[in-house]
Amino acid sequence: MTSISAHARERYRRYVVLAAVVLLLASCSGGSGSNDLSSPSSTTSPSRVLEPEEFAAFIAANPDVPLINVHVPYEGHIEGTDNFVAFDEIGDWDRLPADKEAPLIIYCRSGNMSATAAKKLAEMGYRNIVDLEGGMNAWSAAGYDLLTDQREPS
Repeated sequence: MTSISAHARERYRRYVVLAAVVLLLASCSGGSGSNDLSSPSSTTSPSRVLEPEEFAAFIAANPDVPLINVHVPYEGHIEGTDNFVAFDEIGDWDRLPADKEAPLIIYCRSGNMSATAAKKLAEMGYRNIVDLEGGMNAWSAAGYDLLTDQREPS
């Protein structure tokens, strides 16, 4: 029985190790934090919601991508913001890119208005929408500057 018991223990250990590896791989394959910041998510969702650190990295890596504040009324903006468009008017905005694969970066104060804008953009066929998780509130809480000068961005 000793050899059977030792064999059973070894098989059990292998199952435990295999289960741990499967769980580890499953936890690494999902989530909103993608290392590939320049292309759309491989999931079926046309938008990615990024934490402030990821959002800041995306902005820095993609300075030519439009950064759009969709919050109304004005309550501040992130440096580098190109445009202010009300979340509920994004579908009528005449400066949307013709290329529906072109990335768009949007944000609002808390994330609610930008989620609505992202949904509208997705319905219009845009496939590469980047949204700030928690909006300007999370941006500020993460230690990033929020401009409140109400000047038109450059």
